[in-house]
Amino acid sequence: MSHSPSERPKVPTITVGLRPHPSSPDAAVAGSGPVGHLLATMYAAPEGGAVFEFRLDDSRIDRLVVPAPQPSVAADGLWQHTCFEVFLGVPGEPTYREYNFSPSGQWAVYAFQGWRQRVDGFAAEQAPEIQCAHDAGSLVLQARVPAGLLPAVPPGTDLQVSLAAVIERKDGQLEYWAVRHAPAQPDFHARDTFVLTLATATRSQP
Repeated sequence: MSHSPSERPKVPTITVGLRPHPSSPDAAVAGSGPVGHLLATMYAAPEGGAVFEFRLDDSRIDRLVVPAPQPSVAADGLWQHTCFEVFLGVPGEPTYREYNFSPSGQWAVYAFQGWRQRVDGFAAEQAPEIQCAHDAGSLVLQARVPAGLLPAVPPGTDLQVSLAAVIERKDGQLEYWAVRHAPAQPDFHARDTFVLTLATATRSQP
């Protein structure tokens, strides 16, 4: 399901560690919660599109709520449970897109014209490919996003990226993880948290 580094395409790959928002349960004491480490990897696919992989390692998966497998269809409200999220923005523009990937295989894509201003009538015309596997100590989700689901920009354009996750615990509490957090409360839409860069694939030369 997930590719080892040696199997991945020869393209720039970024791997970062996500951290819990200070308001998340157990955030003050590292390692005291059910999540040990949460890593996220991304790269632009040579054929177009992008690949995002989220990995929970050294974790106690039996203390988390992992959505059961479902048909891979678009669904709202995935962020209310364990869900991995990607935000892509165009530099210099207020527009951005939000991608939700559930371990169930369900997904959602939203377009925004500004901070939390959803574009009415937007509907994804393609679907991401999601694969997920887990055992007692780890969980890995990989989402392959086709080029048609990315913001419409010229090939090779750098996109601003935020990688995040909502983790649901069996005690009913939610943990909010991201590369960078808004200070007051969890807000994955805050544009100053889009601190990573993804260069979309350039067109191959004849």
